[in-house]
Amino acid sequence: MEKYLLLPEQLLYEGTLSHDQFFCPPALPPDHMRLVHDAEYVQRMLNNTLSDKELRSIGFPRSEALIHRERVIMSGTVQAAEYALEHGIAANIAGGTHHAFAGHGEGFCLMNDFALAAAFLLREKKIQRALIFDLDVHQGNGSASIFAGDARVFTFSMHGRNNYPHRKEKSDIDVELDDHTGDAEYLELCRYWLPKALKLSLPDIVFYLCGADVLATDKLGRLALSREGCKQRDRIVLESCHRQGIPVCFALGGGYSPHIRDIVEAHANTFRLAAEIYG
Repeated sequence: MEKYLLLPEQLLYEGTLSHDQFFCPPALPPDHMRLVHDAEYVQRMLNNTLSDKELRSIGFPRSEALIHRERVIMSGTVQAAEYALEHGIAANIAGGTHHAFAGHGEGFCLMNDFALAAAFLLREKKIQRALIFDLDVHQGNGSASIFAGDARVFTFSMHGRNNYPHRKEKSDIDVELDDHTGDAEYLELCRYWLPKALKLSLPDIVFYLCGADVLATDKLGRLALSREGCKQRDRIVLESCHRQGIPVCFALGGGYSPHIRDIVEAHANTFRLAAEIYG
């Protein structure tokens, strides 16, 4: 998507970030992919032999380049999570592929980057518990499914009640929003539920999915947040985690407003706040 090129340019141009704050990850090794994804699914993905039906569900055409791109995105979130533990906060400018399940992909997600990063940190004993705090407009159904019954990773999703996916999974906490939910109600819910999720999960790291598809301008979101409301949402999350000394790894998730400037500005605000709060 165009935003993945424009956002870094904007952040560099305005001085929010410098070149040495960016990193370019390698492709994720297959053994890391198998931490949360079924070995058979991983092998067929790597061989580019997913069925046409699977590809239709995912929404991408068959492509070797796509598989490499996805492996780089996954690796980016794993590496960002390690940087977050070291520096307090880090991000993947892509990522947020929360619709991928252990054995299949869907909704433009082949693999689940937050799930892979959490599983990697757990395997390496760098953390004991994690919270996935998902504020994309769509439910994090893949994340909920992968960690169902795993007390080490607490899944929270606040999403549109009537939005994709139509068949929801069960997160540890799900908050469903009616169409046209606006700034005041949304931010009140954030202030109410974030402390509860942190208290219940006691995380060593928060994986924050800050989708820009909550904006009123979004073609698919069905909610009614202003750009300022979206920024205040991010401030609530980042300030709370910073105050409690909990590292944050964030990824951008969705954003489908007709005007690219609305998407880029909403995402840029997250980075501006991160620089302000953690700087």
